[in-house]
Amino acid sequence: MGVSGCGKSTIGKLLAQELNIPFFDGDDYHPESNIKKMSNGQALNDTDRQGWLKTLNDLAKKQLIKSGCVIACSSLKQKYRDTLSNDINNQTRWLYLAGSEEQIFNRLQKRSNHFMPAKLLQSQFDTLEEPKNAIQIDIKLSPKDIIKNIKSELMTTSDFGLFGLGVMGKSLCRNLANNGFKISMFNRHVDGIEENVAKDFKAQYTALNDAQAFDDISSFVNSLQQPRKIMLMVNAGKTIDYVIEDLLPYLSKNDILIDGGNSNYLKTKERGDYLKNKGIHFIGTGVSGGEEGALKGPSIMPSGDKVAYKEVAPFLEKIAAKDKNNLPCCTYVGPEGSGQFIKMVHNGVEYVEMQLLAEVSTILEQSGKNLDEVANTLESWKETTNSYLLEITIDILRKKEGDDYLVNKILDKAGNKGTGNWTTIASAELGVPSTLIASALFARYTSFNKEERVSNNENFRNTNNTTSDIVIDDVRDAYQFARIINHYQGFKLINEASTSFKWDLNLSEIARIWTNGCIIRSTLMEDLVNVFKETSNLLTSSKFIALLNQYKPSVKKVVAQCVLNDITAPCLGESIQFFNGITTANSSANMIQAQRDYFGAHTYKRIDDDDVKSHHTNWK
Repeated sequence: MGVSGCGKSTIGKLLAQELNIPFFDGDDYHPESNIKKMSNGQALNDTDRQGWLKTLNDLAKKQLIKSGCVIACSSLKQKYRDTLSNDINNQTRWLYLAGSEEQIFNRLQKRSNHFMPAKLLQSQFDTLEEPKNAIQIDIKLSPKDIIKNIKSELMTTSDFGLFGLGVMGKSLCRNLANNGFKISMFNRHVDGIEENVAKDFKAQYTALNDAQAFDDISSFVNSLQQPRKIMLMVNAGKTIDYVIEDLLPYLSKNDILIDGGNSNYLKTKERGDYLKNKGIHFIGTGVSGGEEGALKGPSIMPSGDKVAYKEVAPFLEKIAAKDKNNLPCCTYVGPEGSGQFIKMVHNGVEYVEMQLLAEVSTILEQSGKNLDEVANTLESWKETTNSYLLEITIDILRKKEGDDYLVNKILDKAGNKGTGNWTTIASAELGVPSTLIASALFARYTSFNKEERVSNNENFRNTNNTTSDIVIDDVRDAYQFARIINHYQGFKLINEASTSFKWDLNLSEIARIWTNGCIIRSTLMEDLVNVFKETSNLLTSSKFIALLNQYKPSVKKVVAQCVLNDITAPCLGESIQFFNGITTANSSANMIQAQRDYFGAHTYKRIDDDDVKSHHTNWK
């Protein structure tokens, strides 16, 4: 780009030859009316240029499907450049040929057989808005040196930056590189602890040959194309804030930071507001899939600045898993920290799914099966109730170390990183009874009290830990019942947050991006995609009404057997208790209200006056 006479066509042809891609001169695409107007000494206005710019944008899109191209076009205003790069902004590089008016005027006077007269040069300089995000070239240089400088700039700047090379960060780097993106990677330098992490990581994989590795923040940031796109893969909490402060001195207006960790959604909103005041875009992004998912295709849940999301969408959507229709398991979720919120709920649902499989495995084992037989039973369920967590549980059950099963050698103290806790707190704050998530969380807390459990076992020794009378099909149906209730509660929480925070979340689309790549992907989740197109409440779906009625007798039998035989099954038990509560027309809460009124004069409503007036009684 540049004013007429700066050498766009000459340099464009040379560069195209050097890069072995086609060259197109924008002047060749002017309509006859534009050529006639300029030939008559009249400058083009915005209306004249609009159709021409759209034509060139269409040309660029068609060429990008093949190999890319070089286009020479004056592109004097920013809005012209926006039209030219519409929908392909992240695949576009601008080269600005800059020179003095005197120098270019002398060139124009020597040019022959062109419809643009030299006297229109002044109007071009008057129109010119110099680009901020372009490689600027001084036309005083020889064509050979200009091409050398352009190639140097093009080949050294990266498309995307990733900050933090833990397990997930490394896998995402390889994913980006495998998908053809040139990336810059950063990991901090700590003497004797973390040294040359990025460089050593790059050396491990040939796919990273074109990647740039850094342990200096300034060099890392300056290696990126503007506006810079940097994904932060560091520990949630204060670490994110420290990293943001470390980066800020080197960032420019309109750069984009993406938080890909398990950050609290409330902090994401605060960080977004803080960075907005500094001219920096912020995107809070949930990422699910673990190490393998991050490498092969995770589920990605971005939220925040929608305009900024369009800038990073080509990267995130390209590396995401694909659903059964080959669409990316990545979508713009909504404003503020909504992406981090649904990732938090995802993890809460995950807690329950893991706990249910642990409970089911225990019940099946207590029925007299060895772990290989338990695995075989779960394997037989895959046809109707498959999930990623079911698959890995089968693998875990079959894994042996020597003559014993490895899982039997693992200490029974389950850890957590806080997201289950956050989900439970958010449920309480929003008034949503996510009771299974709380039960799964508290089951982990209970497990951590190992010493107390051993002591209590001596004092309150369980009388019977066998369930020989249990029917295997009942266990499967009870498991399915509890899973439906779990997903009902999870999506109920998301829907309530959407309403309370005015996020306008799309439950069907959220379910869709959770059908592949993420930890809770399952055949059940695939069913929910269509269900949530019709309703936001799973318990109003005719399909799931029928299933819950079908499975209810089984969950009652299984939970009863567990209670009678002293087998702990908190999530299976809570699923039927919650279901009984949510399907009870007249509950015991009237007694609670009477008690509250008795000791605290909190008043109550009556059923015989249409629930309008508040009443108080002197109960003595």
